[in-house]
Amino acid sequence: MIWPEGRILPQFATPADLIDLLDLGELKLFPSERLLFASLQGLVNRTKPRIMLVDKGGEGKEFWIQNCNLKVNKITSPWDLFNKYKSEVSGLILYGRKQNEHFINLATTIAGIKNALPIEDSLYQELQKKGVNFPPVLVDLRSLQLKTSLEVYEYLYENYWKDCNKRLYISLSPHYANFIRDVAVAAKSAVIWLDIRNKKDSVLANKFLSDMQQGSSFIMGWWPEERTGVGLGTSHGIATIAADFFENATLLAGQSHIIQIPTVPKMPKLENKIYITFYMSDGDNIQYCEHSLAKLWGDKNRGVIPINWTISPALLDASPQILNYYYRTASENDCFASGPSGVGYALIYDIFRNRFNLNNDSILDIYTRFSQPFLERCGLRAITIWDDISERQMDIYTKNCRYLYGNTREDWDRGLPLKSFVKQDRMPFIPNLPGYTGKIEQIYNKWEDPIRKFDGSKPLFLTSQGVAWRMTAENLVALKEKLEKLSPGNIIVCRGDHFFNLFNQANYHYFNLCLLPDIAVTASDKNADNKALTDGSPSVNHQWIASYKGKQWVQLDFKSTYLINRYVVRHAGAAGMPSSLNTRSFKVEVSSDNKKWISVSTCSDNTDDVSDTDIEPVNARYIRLQIIDPGKDNLVRIGDVEIYGKKAEE
Repeated sequence: MIWPEGRILPQFATPADLIDLLDLGELKLFPSERLLFASLQGLVNRTKPRIMLVDKGGEGKEFWIQNCNLKVNKITSPWDLFNKYKSEVSGLILYGRKQNEHFINLATTIAGIKNALPIEDSLYQELQKKGVNFPPVLVDLRSLQLKTSLEVYEYLYENYWKDCNKRLYISLSPHYANFIRDVAVAAKSAVIWLDIRNKKDSVLANKFLSDMQQGSSFIMGWWPEERTGVGLGTSHGIATIAADFFENATLLAGQSHIIQIPTVPKMPKLENKIYITFYMSDGDNIQYCEHSLAKLWGDKNRGVIPINWTISPALLDASPQILNYYYRTASENDCFASGPSGVGYALIYDIFRNRFNLNNDSILDIYTRFSQPFLERCGLRAITIWDDISERQMDIYTKNCRYLYGNTREDWDRGLPLKSFVKQDRMPFIPNLPGYTGKIEQIYNKWEDPIRKFDGSKPLFLTSQGVAWRMTAENLVALKEKLEKLSPGNIIVCRGDHFFNLFNQANYHYFNLCLLPDIAVTASDKNADNKALTDGSPSVNHQWIASYKGKQWVQLDFKSTYLINRYVVRHAGAAGMPSSLNTRSFKVEVSSDNKKWISVSTCSDNTDDVSDTDIEPVNARYIRLQIIDPGKDNLVRIGDVEIYGKKAEE
């Protein structure tokens, strides 16, 4: 296990071919036993993932075994599993059954540091009588007279925090005996449960968080109260990854990190219609992605209309194959967006307390720059920002997260409605109205008046977010039917990526011209797959590949003249292939008549996986890439091309 920079979790080894599976629910293990085996899982998987624990997740015990292509060996006796791996354990951390319950978190923290297992004294004594041969007790916590949770975590801070990693803070209730404790132990993270509503708890939490790296360290788990906990982390530039019921991260994180981004259909032709888009909330919560979303995914109405499913970019580290499952089973009407407010949950502005948790530009700069590669590697073109941000902060997102098509903000209807902004002539920030609701009636009531008043003189754009815990695809299909009765023939439900590009097109801002429905693609190699050039996916199976024979080119015809200011070329490395296969040199040319061509940019000696280049704005209908040097093996590989342009205002 190593932990490179730019990662949320450590990089675990590839899992063993056969995984030992322990069913905690079927074996009816007590919390103290669950804690012990979750810790054993962390210690063993730290070097080579070999243990999987299952309980009673709503998706079914076999679901991720099958959909993550795991082969398992079911263990019928937990102590057989213990005996198999106890040689990899250095000792025990003993705590008392009658002690403050927060000793569970203290013992787990010490266990990770000392390569040991936390064990309750009553369980230890019982198993000794049964002849279980344990490793030695390294630390006996039973003599400590720590009466309150605060005293326990103050003791942890003074005695063990110095030996913990400072990149991952595990915020977890002592009542959760097995969830994400494998990560805590494997990563040598502190396990803490402080209630920020209490002043003394808040002071201590600040001490922990002040020792961590702003913008690139993370909190994993949850908080006793959402907005105070997430808000405190945000004030330090440390986002929260909701994961309090996430299972088997030390196993799932070791699987292949190559993401198969789904293709993107062409957007509809812009008309004077009503364009609406729906977001399903809570995808920032990776335990939701593991459990609840898997159930929602089975709704027979999924795919009937476009829906934006929020999902966590942190899955790239925590479980890339869960992400790939959703991607490979998605329909063209399933679009994915990032939960709030980037790679982890940052509550930048708390509308309920009317305050900014984060008003430090340098911290937000780090956080957004850290988010960008996660967004791009996961194929997420929008962020649902909670609750709101300032215009200055919008500029930071626009500068650092160039992969995005747009962002939503949450309007909680607590004052005047939030306004829409477009930054740098390309990046929309549009409020969800309503921002978070479990009832389609609230969306209908919010939209009824503007839809009834729609006169067809120009397009209307409406977006909202539903609560995933209380809303389904079936509910949204029913909502669409109700809305259509308000303005027959005018309602177009669209994907979020289409929504932002149509919004920009309608308002004369720069948008991705490669999403236009009538774009034509030609190339010098008649056998190459031209559709792959602009299908929105740079993945291995969606590459434009041609043999280099001294000259190769690809050409795009937008059927009309646009002012073009930017091109993006995704090479082989963007698909997870070796960067040595990237196109080394190419020239970009434009034309208005397909006869006279003007060179606007040349890329030489390229080693980057993505060439994202602003050019001097130029009017053109055609754009062409002339390949000069294909790279290592004389094959030209282009994963995806994007060209940004806009029409002159009429």
